[in-house]
Amino acid sequence: MRIALFDEGRLGLVQDGLVYDVSPALGALPPRERPWMAMRGDPLIANLDVLRPAIAAALPSAPAKPVAKARFLSPVQHPTKIIGVPVNYHEHVVEAEGDVATFSDRFRGSIEQQGFFLKAVSALVGPGEGIRLRFPDRRNDHEMELGVVIGRTASNIAAEDAMSVIAGYAIALDMVVRGPEDRSLRKSGDGYAVLGPWLVTRDEIADPEALDFHLHVNGEPRQASNTSRMIMKLAEQIAYASRFYTLHPGDIIMTGTCEGVGPVLPGDVISCAIQDIAEMTVAIHPEYAG
Repeated sequence: MRIALFDEGRLGLVQDGLVYDVSPALGALPPRERPWMAMRGDPLIANLDVLRPAIAAALPSAPAKPVAKARFLSPVQHPTKIIGVPVNYHEHVVEAEGDVATFSDRFRGSIEQQGFFLKAVSALVGPGEGIRLRFPDRRNDHEMELGVVIGRTASNIAAEDAMSVIAGYAIALDMVVRGPEDRSLRKSGDGYAVLGPWLVTRDEIADPEALDFHLHVNGEPRQASNTSRMIMKLAEQIAYASRFYTLHPGDIIMTGTCEGVGPVLPGDVISCAIQDIAEMTVAIHPEYAG
């Protein structure tokens, strides 16, 4: 399934270029009588097993609209964390080492030596919301990635079991302000974690490590690669992250970017796509207001 949240928070099922409003299926979610004792994580993602048949039941009578006319939010609304994997493509390592003035020399060594980083959950937006550059006077870069959404609670999981905890996949933009500060700070501005346009459930993707992807800015090609070129594979990422903290339903892993990262300016339009998952367009709004 391709499950979306769109417009004013409607639940959608995407099929054949249309998004069907299956919001009545939300009635299948268990009640949360005591929110202060609620489960950790995203309730929609945690309850996909009960939600999927409810969506199928709602589909025959669901109104629909073209995907192009919908405003897509992030398909995950309540992650406990957004996890970033640094320099996970060899070509990007070369790119960063060749331009220390831009990328700095603070972060060197293997992925394990550098460690993963966290982005603030308040940075999360969907493509329909767009991005407002927090520091328009500094260089702000796009970093396109495969987004992995965790489907169930896991801690200290073995690599051979790690793929079983995935709920699905989406396009991720790990936006960043360049500068001397810690990367978690520079990557956590409001809107600097874009996820969407929908969640493609795990069963829909035969091999997530064999997907072409690309990104354009104002029609100019910037990034293009294939997920097969990752240095640390998905199962290893999940297992490694779960050694340090418990993963909860809806947690997002941004699995690393390839070469070609570059700056964006107010008024720019980012277009990106991942094979078998989606295409999405994200506007860089004219000015920051906050």
